Amino acid sequence: MNGEVECQRKGRIFYGYYLVAVTFLFLLLYNGSGVFAFSLFVRPLEASLGWGRGQVMAGFTVFYATMGFASPLAGRFVDRYGARPVIAAGALMMGLGFVIVSRISDLSLFYLGYVIIGVGAAFMGPVPCSAIISYWFKRKRGTALGLMAAGIGAGGVVVAPFIGYMLSHFDWRMAYLSLGVLIMAITIPLALIFVRTRPSEMGLFPDGEKRSTSESVVATVRRGEGEGSTLKEASHTRTFWFIAIAFTCYAFGSMGAVQASVPFLEDTGYPTATAAAALGAIGFGSAVGKILFGWLCDKMAPNHAFVIGTVFLLAGVLILFTVNPDSPLIIIWMYALLLGLGVGAWLPTLSMLASTRFGLLHYGSVFGALNLCLSLGTAIGPLFAGMMHDATDSYLATFTIFAGLLAIAIPIVLMVKKPACSVEA
Repeated sequence: MNGEVECQRKGRIFYGYYLVAVTFLFLLLYNGSGVFAFSLFVRPLEASLGWGRGQVMAGFTVFYATMGFASPLAGRFVDRYGARPVIAAGALMMGLGFVIVSRISDLSLFYLGYVIIGVGAAFMGPVPCSAIISYWFKRKRGTALGLMAAGIGAGGVVVAPFIGYMLSHFDWRMAYLSLGVLIMAITIPLALIFVRTRPSEMGLFPDGEKRSTSESVVATVRRGEGEGSTLKEASHTRTFWFIAIAFTCYAFGSMGAVQASVPFLEDTGYPTATAAAALGAIGFGSAVGKILFGWLCDKMAPNHAFVIGTVFLLAGVLILFTVNPDSPLIIIWMYALLLGLGVGAWLPTLSMLASTRFGLLHYGSVFGALNLCLSLGTAIGPLFAGMMHDATDSYLATFTIFAGLLAIAIPIVLMVKKPACSVEA
């Protein structure tokens, strides 16, 4: 276009909002199948193949650890090649991983399948999706990230009941196979047709700004896409490590509680349908929470918004201590919604902390590294809960530790300051 940037037509919907909708769907499929559905397979696998609960939960650890270690690589590929091919490749790997798991009977092959699923999740999940939205939005970035991230919670609302139905009417193999087919059939074509990593690829500006504000907007585009700390520079700051430690503690406690809550309710005497409904309520709360905390990140410092989410989580875990066979259902919905709202805080706040503290030039690499730390906490929390249950036949000690880690995360994240060398994008 000979150096000129086309202005957007009046009344035309900004393309960034289409990308919010598409990435919402990607995260719904990624999280609904990889995270929310996992705990529903624990008892069927235990009954069908004779594996211990800790052995089954180790598959979740393999999944999330693999996703974490693959996240920096996914971020680097997004920085270099753009998000479109990365997301399509990730959907292919994640889908094939579920197909493999649907056919296994050996524990080692079960873990291998979740290695493939984990790599695929890293390539189609929060790293590329948050990079897209961070480039396309600046003034409204928190809100846009929250709307996108609501797909993670929606995965619990949509996928958990679907898997509950499949397990009730078919078996765990068919349920796994259906996940693989859905992910590949929906994500790959949408990624190839709709995804554009940066607005400049379409001659547009962040937030749908018009050509009439050329000088200020061009400066914004250049600053947003051309400056920022490298991963090496970011990792040499205390800010990076305060964020990493706080989110690791948060992830350990939050995902450990989410994954342990389904078998905990079933052990307490509630039917699987109630446990699945509670999981769906967590997903609903997570979807609402992500929108809420994305909006809050446009109104306050993202680390302060994260503290509010962590308090919600802590309250939900404390309610779990009171659950017994005679508890009214309102208690179940209270813990589930509070847990969901708290779980909803992580993606908008982590993405905003990465972009505002370290800029966008190397956002994929920096966010990927922070996501590695969070993923390790997420991977170990449920495994720890499963092993503690095998050793004590109870989840009470586990919930106590989860509550303690969530409490520790609060003062650590409040110490996060903007590095002197950072570029706010």
